[in-house]
Amino acid sequence: QVQLVESGGGLVQAGGSLRLSCASSSSVISFNAMAWYRQAPGKQREVVAIISRGGVTNVAASVKGRFTISRDSAKNTMYLQMNDLKPEDTAVYTCTAAARGSTSYDIWGQGTQVTVSS
Repeated sequence: QVQLVESGGGLVQAGGSLRLSCASSSSVISFNAMAWYRQAPGKQREVVAIISRGGVTNVAASVKGRFTISRDSAKNTMYLQMNDLKPEDTAVYTCTAAARGSTSYDIWGQGTQVTVSS
């Protein structure tokens, strides 16, 4: 069973940076796509950034220019570099993957808390 494990969350001041990691027990280029989602208290979960098997990336409008998604196939790890963090970025960030042949995200990590203080 494929597992995803996030790390890198924490408490940071507004304007600071964090890099989240999502370590996979399977090759990250074997998935149809991988993504980062976040969920703030009292809000719906939202997609933050996506990377396709071919390496095409897309980020949400709310984080464009500040967040970057990437992966390292040698380390079987996906990353989310977050710069110029704002208090509204406070949320639990979770990585997910769509297995090859799957049309939906069916593998999820446990999530990591990111808290941005003003």
